[in-house]
Amino acid sequence: MTLKLGLPKGSLQDSTVQLFARAGFTIYVSSRSYFPTIDDEEIECMLIRAQEMARYVADGVLDCGLTGQDWIAEHQSGLAAPASLVPVADLIYSKQSFGKVRWVLAAPEDSRFKKPQDLEGATIATELVRATKAYFDRLGVNVNVEFSWGATEVKPPVLADAIVEATETGSTLRANRLRILDTVMESNTQFIANGAAMKDEWKRTKIENISLLLKAAIEAQGRVGIMLNVRNQDLKDVLALLPALQRPTISPLSEDGWVAVNTIIEERTVRDLIPRLKSARAQGIVEYPLNKIVV
Repeated sequence: MTLKLGLPKGSLQDSTVQLFARAGFTIYVSSRSYFPTIDDEEIECMLIRAQEMARYVADGVLDCGLTGQDWIAEHQSGLAAPASLVPVADLIYSKQSFGKVRWVLAAPEDSRFKKPQDLEGATIATELVRATKAYFDRLGVNVNVEFSWGATEVKPPVLADAIVEATETGSTLRANRLRILDTVMESNTQFIANGAAMKDEWKRTKIENISLLLKAAIEAQGRVGIMLNVRNQDLKDVLALLPALQRPTISPLSEDGWVAVNTIIEERTVRDLIPRLKSARAQGIVEYPLNKIVV
């Protein structure tokens, strides 16, 4: 039996492959194939655009896949009944940062549009058509929402009055002299599964194991391990300096009166922490990278 896994093709592709690598999976993507190889004979991978992932997982073409909350909402907004999708894990990572992407409503800086209600009767360009319509319907604002094939930020004011576009930093919008009027939705990557696949014991276990490893890899991002030796009489002072994921591991050394301390800390704190540990008489300090943190 094999598990059919969908990987997002496009802007999330490289960061997703890197995430799987940190989770212990080696994925090789060929520029000539939509079927990457993975060093797990129980998994078959397929590259699918994030915009289409929810549909193929819901239809059972794929057992599971990674896509954004935005594209899940886009798929479900057009359905009379909920899709057969099971959320497995919330994975906050993206192409630029480990944060959420915002879909924002934006209009030209010098336009008369100051708030969403000002757009009554206006034309909105976006890739997120159904979710945008649902947003304006909730506000009771009548607009014409048009699908945009790309370069959406250059369309106002000639080709559209305003846009709904994804942004992480807002720099592209500012460069095109657009002002954000509101946040339509926030989105980050979701690991989703087909409802029937989650009812199969073997597939459910496989999916949950992958989820555990992916979350562990994200948890380790930006953290490092640190080991050091310290005399018993200095232990209290050293422990007071150590921020820990939970609690440091303390083990006795073969030499009487000494212990080894092992813990996990934020990488950005290392340069300030190590000199302070030395001042507290810690010795043999070793910093080491983390691939994942499994709880």
